[in-house]
Amino acid sequence: MSAPTALKQAYGRFRAILMATVIFSFFVNLLMFVGPLYMLQIYDRVLSSRSEYTLIMITSVAVGLLVTYGLLEFIRSRMLVRAGLEFDEALSGPMFSRVVRLQLANPNGGARTALGDADRVRDFITGQGILAFFDAPWTPLFLALCFAFHPWLGVVATTGAVIIFILALLNELLTRSALKEANNAGQGSAHFASAALQNADVIQAMGMGKELSGRWLKQREVMLNSQASASDWAGFIMSCSKFVRMSLQVAILGTGAYLAMNQQISPGIMIAASIVMGRALAPVEQAVGQWKQFISARQANERLGKLFDSVLDETDRLEQPAAKGALSLEGVSTVVPGSREPLLKGITFSLEAGNVLAVIGPSGSGKSTLARVLVGVTGAAAGAVRLDGTELNHWDPDQLGGSIGYLAQEVKLFSGTVAENIARFTTGATDEEIIAAAQLAGAHEMIQGLREGYATEIGDGGAQLSGGQRQRVGLARAIFRTPSLIVLDEPNSNLDSEGENALAQCLLALKALGKTVVVITHKANLLSTSDKTLMLSNGAVQKMLDTKDLLKPKQPETPPQQAAARVTNIGA
Repeated sequence: MSAPTALKQAYGRFRAILMATVIFSFFVNLLMFVGPLYMLQIYDRVLSSRSEYTLIMITSVAVGLLVTYGLLEFIRSRMLVRAGLEFDEALSGPMFSRVVRLQLANPNGGARTALGDADRVRDFITGQGILAFFDAPWTPLFLALCFAFHPWLGVVATTGAVIIFILALLNELLTRSALKEANNAGQGSAHFASAALQNADVIQAMGMGKELSGRWLKQREVMLNSQASASDWAGFIMSCSKFVRMSLQVAILGTGAYLAMNQQISPGIMIAASIVMGRALAPVEQAVGQWKQFISARQANERLGKLFDSVLDETDRLEQPAAKGALSLEGVSTVVPGSREPLLKGITFSLEAGNVLAVIGPSGSGKSTLARVLVGVTGAAAGAVRLDGTELNHWDPDQLGGSIGYLAQEVKLFSGTVAENIARFTTGATDEEIIAAAQLAGAHEMIQGLREGYATEIGDGGAQLSGGQRQRVGLARAIFRTPSLIVLDEPNSNLDSEGENALAQCLLALKALGKTVVVITHKANLLSTSDKTLMLSNGAVQKMLDTKDLLKPKQPETPPQQAAARVTNIGA
């Protein structure tokens, strides 16, 4: 039997509190009888006896029971809120990890919507919607009491409950597909808007706002039309439900009055039956009102289930010895996500610990893909990537992350301070470690010149920094605590001459420290810091040689060679 997923474990923790909530619901619903019984005593005992003492005693008991009802209702609601917190606590960490991995495997798969799905499920299981389901099982008991008052009263109440239940089923059948289509369209439009707004400067500068806005509005139009269709049906069902509800009040009072006139029941029973019927129908009617939220939560739960079934828990890995940096690739190939088109083809090479490798090649040759493969971001479709002889996917992810530094071609910083970004948001990072990384990256003086120095808030994606500043902070983050393997993808694309000199000095310092560095570059000053150069072309290794041989100047031809060449030409 397979181990339960984190989603099932989260529901398991919620289920424990759920059982206690069911017990509280029993007493809450039991106390619902206070109102009808009080009215029954008022009409049949107090008014007939005209006893003020009886009125005071009955009222005191009723008030005491209602206070108890209020406390139990508050405790029940509070328990559900706490259950929601436990549910979120058990689910959030594993879910975020899966969303990250699914986003890497399929960037256009809408993985980020799972975060919102968890909120929808939690909101439902901690809100009024779930309480309607807790209270619904007590509906037959209230209907039975109506039958106890008189069979005709029971028939009226039961008929109303059946009609409202049928309306709830119609609500489900008529709105299910529309709500699902609206939800899918809403997620698509949100994903499109999020991706577009990341390039707001390009949109504004190149006048693309109207066209992109039009495309976004088309997606939203599908969502709004589907929502309108579902809301129209839901509104119609709700109107019918309210009509039935009010008609039933008239029917049961009219029936009760007829029975009272024929002295088959007392006036107190007539009023009490009206109250009991209202309580019996309330959960059903509330379920109709909460049906849209229930459908949304159910669809969200289905998507979460698929996420947790398709992206399994990380396998516990043995902690490896501290990485030294020896790197090897054995026939590594990768493909475009969702297709069979190869990006890398049979890449094979090895680096000893402490070597610096420069990777060069034309655009589209697979350099950035190779960088992502080396740090484990992109998995190999074939072959193996080994660090110190151990495949990357056999390393514990946290240990591997601490052994690798990575600077992507497009630098990704996070909302927070400069210091937090350099420290990779590690809680145990010291000031000395952060400053040491910045100094090694040649970014210390630049950071000191910022408004708040290392405490400067950089905004989402590092929006408060220039391209060159982001790249230098990203470099400091990559070499934080001097990991054994450092992969830099075009680390000087946004640097000025001062920044490039600092980067070259950083590479030399890392080499002196015995760190393995892979740098993708076209600049000669960085190429000269490397031990070996790998040439990529169309996703395959074209050549790998010592950099000194690549940079060795061609020897001019000697006079005898020139004479021999002239003789050869003349002979030709």
